[in-house]
Amino acid sequence: MEKFTTLKSSAIPLNIENVDTDQIIPARFLKATDREGFGDNVFRDWRYNKDGSLNEDFVLNDSKYSGSILVAGDNFGCGSSREHAAWAITNYGFKVVVSSFFADIFKGNALNNGLLPVQVSEEFLNQLFSQIEKEPTTTIEVNLEDQTISVLGSDLSETFEIDAYKKTCLINGYDDIDYLVNSKELIEAFEAQKTY
Repeated sequence: MEKFTTLKSSAIPLNIENVDTDQIIPARFLKATDREGFGDNVFRDWRYNKDGSLNEDFVLNDSKYSGSILVAGDNFGCGSSREHAAWAITNYGFKVVVSSFFADIFKGNALNNGLLPVQVSEEFLNQLFSQIEKEPTTTIEVNLEDQTISVLGSDLSETFEIDAYKKTCLINGYDDIDYLVNSKELIEAFEAQKTY
C-alpha cells in the first residue's frame, strides 16, 4: 500500500446520508476479482442515466469539484460487506472519505485497502459541506500522525480517532502481512524467551 502521512486536497461533497455499498459499486460489477477498473463504475447508477449518458447533475460529474477527498453524509458504507466498495473508491482516486459515521465493515475494508475513513462530528461535517459548497476549491488538510482534519486558511479543525495498529500500517504503507514481516525480529525475540 501507499504510505499515508498528510494529505492536502480539495474535496468532492456527496451530501447524501445512508450511502450503501450497492450505491458505491452496484452488484452487477462484482464479477472481477482484480481490484483494477472498479473506479470506472463507482456510483455508477448516480453518475450515469439509464440510457448511458452522463448525469450532469451528479456531484462527481460537476467540474467545479475535484480532489482526492470525498466528504459524504452520515452512515456512509452501510449495507453489504463487499470489499469492492473500498476498491472502487480508491481506484477512482480518493484517498480519504470524511463522514460523521461509517458502517463498521466498510471502515475496516477501507483501512485494509489504504483508504482513510475520517469520522467527524455532525457539526464539523455540516460546516465542511457549507465551506466546500461556498468555495469549491477549499483545501482540506488531513494529518494522520496528529489525527487532525483542517480547512486551510480558516479556524475549522477537528481531531479524529483511528485504531493505533491501522494508523501504523497506513503511515508505513503496510498491509497485515507487511506488518508481520517488518516485526520479524520482535517475534523471533519473543519466541526465543518462551520455555516449552
